[in-house]
Amino acid sequence: MTEIQDNQGDPGKPERSPGRKFLMVLLMGFLITIPLFTVWLLNYDRQSQSETAQQSIVSGWGGQQVFAGPQIVLPYQAKVTESVEQNGKTVTRTNIVSRELFVAPELVKLDSKLNTETKKRAIYEVIVYDTAITGSAVFKLPDDLDRYGVTRDRIDFSRAELRFGLSDARGLAGDNKVSVNGEALELQPGKGLGATGNSGFFAFLDSSALESGEIEAKFDVRFKGNQSLTIAPNAGQTEWTVQSTWPHPSFAGSFLPESRTINADGFEAKYVITNLALGTSLIANDAGEEVHPMRAKDMSYSGAEYGNAVAASATVDLIQPVDLYGQVDRAAKYGFLIIGFTFVAFLLFDLIGGVRISSVQYILVGVALVLFFVLLLAFAEIIGFAWAYVMASLATIGLITAYSASVLSSWRRASIIGGLLAGLYGAIYILLSLEAYSLLIGSLLIFAALAGVMFVTRRLDWSATISRPKA
Repeated sequence: MTEIQDNQGDPGKPERSPGRKFLMVLLMGFLITIPLFTVWLLNYDRQSQSETAQQSIVSGWGGQQVFAGPQIVLPYQAKVTESVEQNGKTVTRTNIVSRELFVAPELVKLDSKLNTETKKRAIYEVIVYDTAITGSAVFKLPDDLDRYGVTRDRIDFSRAELRFGLSDARGLAGDNKVSVNGEALELQPGKGLGATGNSGFFAFLDSSALESGEIEAKFDVRFKGNQSLTIAPNAGQTEWTVQSTWPHPSFAGSFLPESRTINADGFEAKYVITNLALGTSLIANDAGEEVHPMRAKDMSYSGAEYGNAVAASATVDLIQPVDLYGQVDRAAKYGFLIIGFTFVAFLLFDLIGGVRISSVQYILVGVALVLFFVLLLAFAEIIGFAWAYVMASLATIGLITAYSASVLSSWRRASIIGGLLAGLYGAIYILLSLEAYSLLIGSLLIFAALAGVMFVTRRLDWSATISRPKA
């Protein structure tokens, strides 16, 4: 039987075996995970509040914009044959109905510059921009138009419309200009394109020149938005150049730029997208499917859901260099390691160092470790993640070290606990910084800790009952 001399407690009173103590500490650890889960819920709630606050900040400014077009919409007459029952007989009828033909350009060139600024309210902030998209588009009807079930003689070229799509038309600013073959057009609200949920603007157009030739449209459109700009390409070839002084872009959607330059002064990206890559024809009988803005952090890499969410889109995302809620969430996932290592250290002092530690003391230490993440979240919203991590870790290490000096009856032992916590918090910060190697480093850290515990307890009889006789 293993005996440990200690002057605490009732002399000669048998205690639990080391194995039962280990199971008790394990149970305490599981109990502490309950408030640890509440930290994740708190972080999610604060993130939701942040997003709501950001939306209120940019209310009336313009949302995450999706720009589409231009396209020419041609009204035409179509013959529709249908069979109906009349007086017990099947009668075939032919009706003439009005439909719309959507014509995408053969070539679209877009040039845009995002002028950014940061808007703040209390502790929340959001990136907004205003931009002017200048460009040109060349339209031409295909020679084999009959293949699409439309003949030129049934098209009313005098009633054509030139449509542009913008997902949040509230962001439109003044001085928007559109011209066709050198003639300025008067813009009208509404009648956008399907890619933007039919939101946008249009201009009436006499497209007679399109009957036997081509039309060139030039435009200069200025609008406001926030956080991201998405282009919904629909042309034989779309060439888009975007630049900004914002130094932290992210490129998302179903197409990535052909070239990009990113430095401290900003970025510039160039896209070249063809309709072969889009898998769409330049002629269509409908407005197309809606494209939703997809930010880089929201992208999912699995299944058809991903493909549908970002179909036919190219997105420039203006991201914050530090996503504090994401980092707090990742840090909280390592809470199990901190709690586990700390509890094991106390358990070793209990089993080998001759110190009796109650379950209440384990729980109090565990609560202090969980409180670290609450402090981290609260400070991060005010002073940023890095400084918040330093302050929260120093406060937690100081509190537990001071408490351990009393529990372990030794400042020397308490300093070991403090050193352990300092090493753990330092290691976790490195894990958060080196995301690509976090699994490798974390696995090695756990392996080393397990090896250390196995070495220290190699001669311990886990099934023996510990008694503490009077010294």
